[in-house]
Amino acid sequence: MKRGPVSTTHVSRHFYGATYLFDAIGNKMGITDDLKKCFPDTYKQILSIAYYLILEDKSPLSRFSRWAALHKHPYDQDIPSQRSSELFASITEEERYSFFRLQGKRRAEKEYWAYDTTSISSYSQSLKQVRYGMNKEDDHLPQINLALLFGEQSNLPFYYRKLAGNIADVKTVKNLIADMDFLGYKKIKLVMDRGFYSEDNINELYQNNLKFLIATKLSLKFVKTELDQVRDSLRSWTNYSQKYELYACARKIDWSYSQNRPYKGDTLKGERRMYLHLYFNSERAMEDEKELNSRLSALQEEIESGKRSAENEKSYAKYFDIKTTPVRGTKATAKQKAMDEAKMNYGYFALISNEINDPIKALEVYRNKDLVEKAFGNLKERLNLRRLSVSSDASLDGKLFVEFIALIYLSYLKKQMQDQDLFKTYTMQRLLDDLDIIECFEQPGAQIRIGEVTKRQAALYEKIGISPPTSLQ
Repeated sequence: MKRGPVSTTHVSRHFYGATYLFDAIGNKMGITDDLKKCFPDTYKQILSIAYYLILEDKSPLSRFSRWAALHKHPYDQDIPSQRSSELFASITEEERYSFFRLQGKRRAEKEYWAYDTTSISSYSQSLKQVRYGMNKEDDHLPQINLALLFGEQSNLPFYYRKLAGNIADVKTVKNLIADMDFLGYKKIKLVMDRGFYSEDNINELYQNNLKFLIATKLSLKFVKTELDQVRDSLRSWTNYSQKYELYACARKIDWSYSQNRPYKGDTLKGERRMYLHLYFNSERAMEDEKELNSRLSALQEEIESGKRSAENEKSYAKYFDIKTTPVRGTKATAKQKAMDEAKMNYGYFALISNEINDPIKALEVYRNKDLVEKAFGNLKERLNLRRLSVSSDASLDGKLFVEFIALIYLSYLKKQMQDQDLFKTYTMQRLLDDLDIIECFEQPGAQIRIGEVTKRQAALYEKIGISPPTSLQ
């Protein structure tokens, strides 16, 4: 790949193979162009920090100077800690949303978008949205929540939003829908877990003509009614999937839709088509029953040994009749009916959709949602975002955006490696290290010259969908 004349005033040699890869990915995916439009003065700094976060696994930004001295990167200069903080603080909400809008236009409209949230702990309690909430990793620190939207076919993220740490998942859907409308995203299809289910959210999705696939609780009245009707027939051979080793069936039902119209002072009601997908997994049922039996044994031991726990009192009363006599001491007798009721729905689960009518297809789409969890893992582990140490909200917002840019590159690379079965012989870090050792040479008034590229390195670039760099002739 030939480069134009450069303005260097000195002779230099830098590692270039990995940053060349990210330059090419950024051009291919439109990331560089979109950043340049939204951040004309700082996009190169944003890219350089994003590259650093990916290549220097888990390293703090304080070590950027050392990395920058050894590598060719978009900004081509050092970015001291103070300058990176200023850069983060300069990134505005309007600029971020402009980038989301541009990237969204490049994505496939037919794919489902997985939506989920995660908690990120913070050492600083001066940030406005840091709150104690339900920490998804049992970390006893205040937190913020981060919502992320991810394309299931492209495997690429293109939207995130920072939330207060005490905001429940179910309360985020209306603002998600409003943001999608603001960003101009059309023909949206969302897949979410049951933490986002509520009647209001489903009505909101119908009202905005959005397609959805959502997990639901079996305790919901309409789910329980349908499950009771097929409980015996569901586990028949015609409903068995050898591929997934479970039973599945679909029920076409009517959703009781309602929409409050304050401007007219009334409520619009009607029926909407919905598909309820019901599943039974015998292995999961056995695991759940084994876990319950273990818990029941522990509860009985606590009761009869006199080592009762205040937090388990409701469970004692639910599952055991407890009697104490001077001769026999305290005995716990099982309430078999309560135990049988607890086991009744083991192995069953349910999904609802207003588009997908095939239960196996619905299952496949839903299971692919775990790519969001993997993306959260990349943010927290590889990109060093498990715990926040920034001291201002402006710096936090900007840092999250740059981490998000890095996540796009990571996600693209991961998908290409999966598609090409590269994980059989490479970790992502080893692949990047193998490419990173390719050097480039710069001289005053001359074009950049690329060092030797082996056949194996060239093959790696091609498998990732990128043309390998070539030396000037």
